[in-house]
Amino acid sequence: MSKFIFPVREPFNTYSHLIGAIGALVLLIYLIVNSSEDPGASRISFIVYGITVFLMFASSSIYHAVNVSLETEDRFRLIDHIMIYLVIAGTYTPICTIVLEGNWRLWMLIGIWSFALIGIIKKVFWMSAPRWFSTVLYLLMGWVSVIIFPKLWDQLPHMFSYWIAIGGFFYTIGAIIYGTKKPDPFPKVFGFHEIWHLFVLGGAFSHFYGIYKFLPGYIISG
Repeated sequence: MSKFIFPVREPFNTYSHLIGAIGALVLLIYLIVNSSEDPGASRISFIVYGITVFLMFASSSIYHAVNVSLETEDRFRLIDHIMIYLVIAGTYTPICTIVLEGNWRLWMLIGIWSFALIGIIKKVFWMSAPRWFSTVLYLLMGWVSVIIFPKLWDQLPHMFSYWIAIGGFFYTIGAIIYGTKKPDPFPKVFGFHEIWHLFVLGGAFSHFYGIYKFLPGYIISG
């Protein structure tokens, strides 16, 4: 048992995303409590968002911690990568559910979760796909948001859009670093992968702040 946990395989990556997992759990509780008077669909969307963020950080922390066989490690890595697609779709969920209306809401939710499903299927059956291919899919999913940005700008305080954009830039820069493996200042100690983890934390925090600050209590669209 001790070998499974100590010493962790990649300390920085393990503990940085463990902090993210703890923060996401606090976020989930906060959103549930502070959306108690919101419509049911809004509360469900917050729960989906909070759970996906928590699972992304938790699965990442576990994957980078465990000392197991290569076969088992590959399974943890698969879960870690799958959660990236789920957290992107999960982040869209409260925004689309609460701010958009009618067909916009329906088709954006269907589209983004379909995109996530395609990404998951790709991971399951083509785990060895080139790193750049997965990076492009992540970025495409994230920047589909430009379609709805004018609506967010019109219906919510502009600071909400700023925080969502800041988070998007954190994720984008991080994904480029992940895809190119550069910069890589101190490989295996503080290299490109550790930098990527920090940018993921920055992106997740920015989106969390925008969502928790402006969406609970927002009157759901028609």
